[in-house]
Amino acid sequence: MSGLPTSLADFGPAALAAVVVAGYLVVGEPVVGHVLHRRFEGRLRTDAGARRSFYRRLLVLEWGLAVLTFVVWLFAPGVDGGAVGLRWPQEWPRSFTAVVVAVVLLFVVASTRQLRSGALLEMARPARRPGEGRHAEPPGQSTLALLPRTDEERRLFTVVGITAGVCEEWLYRGFFLAVVSAVVGGAPPFVLVVVAAVAFGLAHAYQGRAGILLTGVLGGVMAGLYLDTGSLLLPVLLHALIDLRFLLVPASALPSSLHGPREAPGV
Repeated sequence: MSGLPTSLADFGPAALAAVVVAGYLVVGEPVVGHVLHRRFEGRLRTDAGARRSFYRRLLVLEWGLAVLTFVVWLFAPGVDGGAVGLRWPQEWPRSFTAVVVAVVLLFVVASTRQLRSGALLEMARPARRPGEGRHAEPPGQSTLALLPRTDEERRLFTVVGITAGVCEEWLYRGFFLAVVSAVVGGAPPFVLVVVAAVAFGLAHAYQGRAGILLTGVLGGVMAGLYLDTGSLLLPVLLHALIDLRFLLVPASALPSSLHGPREAPGV
């Protein structure tokens, strides 16, 4: 992909703000995510609305960050839309990237089938005894705890999944890689893919080591797809598809320990 900034001067008066926000995505977001998810898991067993409340909070945070970075970009006179992926795809993904994306799609299908069949119930067993420690569930089960159970939760989760596809691709691929390229004076695509993978994996630190590794790999794949096509469109669609696949998982296939308290009829 051509057109990425090669100097912070391209960001003009927005240069400092761009670096600060990019630094937050790498350092601050993992801390904030960890705190929010631990609080969510602490409320889950006693508050029937904890999951809906958490979804709404995610929407506010993600769109807030996306709008902030968009404003920063608007004040960067030397960085056009193409430099941050805001254009139609310029070309098809290269052969290697296309193969990797195909593998990711196969993984998505396979993991969804496992979830639907309840095959991951064993994986959801707490690593410690009930009541041990501050929270009932270990960090590695955060993804299962987040999955929707009721119709209202599913509607909100749909919005969250689409939001993640749009906002996170803009934040961690479009905006973040433009800033990284500007800071280092231009970088080979492979380096940008690795940096994007590390940053995205760390942002999901609340999911534990396995979650960091998995989301890091996915972040690298999205970055490769973005750099190959010069557009955020395909990464956004793929990202949203990966998140929305959880809507195919029935509540009965999820661990009962993560359901939270029952709601009163009609709520």
